[in-house]
Amino acid sequence: MNAPELQNAMTVDVEDYFQVSAFERYVDRADWNDKHCRVEANIDRILQMFDTHGVKGTFFTLGWIAERYPAMVRRLVDEGHELASHGWSHVRVTQQNQEQFREDVIRTKHMLEDVGGQAVQGYRAASYSIGENNLWALEVLNQTGHRYSSSIFPIKHDLYGMPDAPRFAFNPHDDEFVEFPVTTVRLGKRNLPCAGGGWFRLVPYAAMRWAMRRVNSQDRQPVIFYFHPWEIDPQQPRMPGLDAKTRFRHYVNLHRTEKRLDRLLGDFRWGRMVDMLTTPDQRIG
Repeated sequence: MNAPELQNAMTVDVEDYFQVSAFERYVDRADWNDKHCRVEANIDRILQMFDTHGVKGTFFTLGWIAERYPAMVRRLVDEGHELASHGWSHVRVTQQNQEQFREDVIRTKHMLEDVGGQAVQGYRAASYSIGENNLWALEVLNQTGHRYSSSIFPIKHDLYGMPDAPRFAFNPHDDEFVEFPVTTVRLGKRNLPCAGGGWFRLVPYAAMRWAMRRVNSQDRQPVIFYFHPWEIDPQQPRMPGLDAKTRFRHYVNLHRTEKRLDRLLGDFRWGRMVDMLTTPDQRIG
């Protein structure tokens, strides 16, 4: 008898194209208000895709976005999706001390809850910027009323990563708080990313699907998948003056992402992050 199909987590990091960490050197936060935002139109397309496939997901949302687009945030909640925190303005945790981080997550949690009318239980750090040198951030999240984080990427990367971290959900302290690392597939002695973002745009779809199915079937663990609204938007403005690596990473295969996501939504079972807190066979113990 075949094992039941696992439910995976479909997550969206709600930020606009000019707010990504890779553009920090090129776009001053003081200039954000002068940029033409495209996030509402992209979220509308995402919600239509999710509705077509009957998928409910988790939207890790910037406080900056929620403050300016409250109707969009309320729509996410009204349609049954989970509203979670992505921090206020996409500042990496590695750029904050404990008090700055605490103030940031409290401010964002209050904003999201006031706008969405839903308790915010989850958090995802900008650019997966929680690692071995700032694990104190997980305790701060616990203390400020969050129930889980999805902020650690157990890979080696030039911008982030904690390759020796557990690959799957774990309790960082002696309590109920859970960290859900972003999904990797183990090949030999290395963890390779198979959870979305730029890799989903770069790697052939069949290879990504194989890796995710391997995690489900061999590891018997759910996949934590993520993408950004700007990744389905090939018509977004091109940022001038980018170095070659940044330009490639941001723009590669944007025109293919929406169709790949449509296939992905149909090829696996998907749900919200918060549901994993109450599903016994998907909790560590």
